[in-house]
Amino acid sequence: MALLSTSILILSVTLASMRNVMSFIQLIVLFLPFALSASPNWMYLGIIGIPPPLQQQQASPGSEIEDPEIVQARAVCSALPGLASKQVDVCMKHPNAIYSVSDGAKKAIEQCQLQFRHERWNCSVMENEQSVFGPTLDKGSKETAFIYAITSAGVVYSITNACSSGRLTECSCDSMQHGQTTPEGWKWGGCSDNLRFGLQFSRKFVDGSEPNRPDNFKTTKQKRIWSNRLKMNLHNNEVGRQIVMSLMKMHCRCHGVSGSCELKTCWKFMPSFNEIGNELKQKYGKAILINHAVNDSQKKNSTIHKKREPRALKRLNRRMLIESKELVHIQKSPNYCKQDFENGVLGTEGRKCNITSTGPDSCNKLCCGRGYITKVVKEEEHCNCKFVWCCYVKCDICYKNIEQKSCK
Repeated sequence: MALLSTSILILSVTLASMRNVMSFIQLIVLFLPFALSASPNWMYLGIIGIPPPLQQQQASPGSEIEDPEIVQARAVCSALPGLASKQVDVCMKHPNAIYSVSDGAKKAIEQCQLQFRHERWNCSVMENEQSVFGPTLDKGSKETAFIYAITSAGVVYSITNACSSGRLTECSCDSMQHGQTTPEGWKWGGCSDNLRFGLQFSRKFVDGSEPNRPDNFKTTKQKRIWSNRLKMNLHNNEVGRQIVMSLMKMHCRCHGVSGSCELKTCWKFMPSFNEIGNELKQKYGKAILINHAVNDSQKKNSTIHKKREPRALKRLNRRMLIESKELVHIQKSPNYCKQDFENGVLGTEGRKCNITSTGPDSCNKLCCGRGYITKVVKEEEHCNCKFVWCCYVKCDICYKNIEQKSCK
């Protein structure tokens, strides 16, 4: 009997140990992607959302009780992956705003994929990668420029919406001009979107993701490359914000007897995020390669003295970044036709193409001249629909064969 009890005890301990080992393995599997992913980025919040704050331990007897809001802010902000130190500071000051940041990043990623769904580069995200776009963000290409601009605009958009809807206590509607009369005879009224707060927050948070200047540059070239990339990122962030500002709309409402317009109140509101994405997609097509532009002007400007030439080119480079309202990039785009995981390129093999299209989704362009394969698939659809009294529509289910083309 004692032997049986001892065996049961050993078995119980063994099972408990196995459960502990399995729990440990599960934790490793859960956090392995976070450990292996390189260059964490705040955009990852658009993928995972904002988790609930970690449960705080009860204060020990005699210890000072902290402000619950500060405790919650620390719990939320310290648990978020990919935030730079400046962004953590902003999060601590505006802990409720971080939920809108996550929403803005999500909107930006979805909009990027919508705009480029037919392109060779389709804004695909890297699975289990905290940088979201993987090595693409390490490049100074025009695709990187678009990502920075659309995510910056996404933060402005979501923060401004949160202000207008009352979800943030630190801001509300824009009432700066409320009640003022214009020369045209109408008054500012209603709830104008508080774009000013959204712009300020985006500049602090999104621009705060840029690292401080390292002190260990070995060569002047390394220093120049780092500086150019910093300028490129900050410039494209601002282009995204300015797009939101330039597309602001005005809505007016008439007041008076029998529908007359004796008094008219007007307020400003933001466009749809699709409109912002469309505008940035157009700018993507006109993106300026800064090094290329500087080299062209170097060839044309032969009257500049050789000793003064580098300084003049630096001034030209700096002026282009400041004055340009277009997206800028410092490297050419890689070849997105062929798979190259090291550079974050998935290639176009297996992508669906349109044989009748002449746009970027055409089989000729999307497949990069490699040709395509045709597959017949059966598609389900509703047919023979009839209205039945009362009150619903009854349909049959029909099947039809459809030819699908996909790149070789």
